[in-house]
Amino acid sequence: MNALNLIIKREYLSRIKKRSFVVLTLLMPVLMVAIIAVPLLLSDIQDSGIKRISVIDNTGKYASHLKSSEHYAFEIAGKEQNNHLKSEVGKDIFGILQITGDLAENPTAATFVSEKQIPLDLQGYINNTLSEVIKSDKINLLAQEANIDTKIIVDIRQVIETSGNIKVTTKRWSDDGSEKETSSSIAAGVGGIFTFIMYMFILMYGTMVMQGVVEEKSNRIVEVMISSVKPFDLMMGKIIGIGLTGITQLCIWFGILAIILGAKSTLFAEADMGGLSSQLAGIEMLFSINWAEIIISFLLLFIGGYLIYASLFAMFGAAVDNAQDTQQFVMPVTLIFIFSFYVGIYSLQNPDGPLAFWCSMIPLTSPIVMMVRIPFEIPLWEKILSIVILYTSVFFTVKFAAKIYRVGILMYGKKPSIKELIKWFSYK
Repeated sequence: MNALNLIIKREYLSRIKKRSFVVLTLLMPVLMVAIIAVPLLLSDIQDSGIKRISVIDNTGKYASHLKSSEHYAFEIAGKEQNNHLKSEVGKDIFGILQITGDLAENPTAATFVSEKQIPLDLQGYINNTLSEVIKSDKINLLAQEANIDTKIIVDIRQVIETSGNIKVTTKRWSDDGSEKETSSSIAAGVGGIFTFIMYMFILMYGTMVMQGVVEEKSNRIVEVMISSVKPFDLMMGKIIGIGLTGITQLCIWFGILAIILGAKSTLFAEADMGGLSSQLAGIEMLFSINWAEIIISFLLLFIGGYLIYASLFAMFGAAVDNAQDTQQFVMPVTLIFIFSFYVGIYSLQNPDGPLAFWCSMIPLTSPIVMMVRIPFEIPLWEKILSIVILYTSVFFTVKFAAKIYRVGILMYGKKPSIKELIKWFSYK
C-alpha cells in the first residue's frame, strides 16, 4: 500500500506542478467559450463592399420587388444586355439573376449565375421575395374570381400569419407535487456541454496513461521499478495519479461554476427593472437546474468511465514497445468511444429512446450517453442501475487489464496479437 501511495503521489504531483496544467486549467473555460462564441460573432460579419446583382426579368413582374440593402445592390437590366453582363460576372458585378418566365407556372424559371457560390442570406432573400410576389399574384387572382375585395383577403392572410405563433410552456411535476417550469433546449445545451467535457477528459487522460506506460517501458525504467513494486500497484498508481489530476482540474472548474451560481441573487436582483426579467428568463431557468445532481453524476460517471478506458489503455501500452504499435489495439476501443459520443449527440433529440437507454447502460458508452440524459431528469432507478453496471464492469476490467499488464510490461521485441493477450491473461 505504501508503494501504491508513493506512485500515486509521484504521478499526481509531477503533473499538477507543470506550468501547462495551470495554463490549461485557467484557459480551457475561456477557450471553450471562445470556440462557441467566436464563430457565431464572425458569421455575422459581412463583406465591406456592396455586391452588385443584375436582374434580367423577361416578365417585368418581379425585378421591382427586389430591394437593395447595405450589402447587396439590385440593378434592373434588359434582356439584350445578357451577353455583356456575363463577361462582367466576378469583376464589376457579383452575379446575374435571370427570370425567363412566370414563376407561378414554372418555379424553375429563375436562375442565378455567379463566379462564386451565392451567400445563403442572399439566396434566402431572393427566394422569399419571389415567393411573396407569387403569393400576392395568387391572392389577387382568387379575389377577382370570387369577386372579393383584395384588401380583405390580404388582411385575413396577415391575421393568420401573425396569430399562429404559439409557444407552449413546459412544466414537470416535482416530488413534492409542485410544478416546475422546464426547457428542453436548455437541458439539451447543458447535456451537450457536459458530454463534450466527459468525452474530452476521458480520452485525454486515458491516452496520457498509455503514453506514460509506453515511455517507461521503452526507457527500461519499468524494469527497475518492477523489482520493488508489484505490477498491479504500478499500473493502478499511474491510473489513479493521472485521474486525480483530471479530477483536480474539474473541481476547479466546478468551483468557479459554484461561485457564479452562488452570486445569482446579486447578479439578477434588479432583473425586473426596465423589462429585463423577460430577457433573463432563460438564464433564470438555467439556474433552476439541479446542478448538484449533475455535477455529482458527472464525477461518478467520469471516474467509472476513466477507470475502464485508462485500464485498457495501460494494458495496450504495456503490450507493445512503442507508441506506433498501440494503434492496432487502441483503434477498436477508440471507435467505440467515438460511437458513444455520436450516440450522445443524437440522444439530445430523443433522450428516452431505446438507443439512448441501452447505450446509457452499456459500460463502454454509458459515461457519455448517460451524461446527456441526466439534465432531462430521467428516473432515479436508471441512474442507479447505470452506475452499478459501470462500477461492476470497472472491477472486472481492471482485473483483466492488470493480468495482461504484469506480463506485457516485461515483454520486448515482439508485437503480440489479440490471441496472445488472451493467453497472457491465463498465466498464473
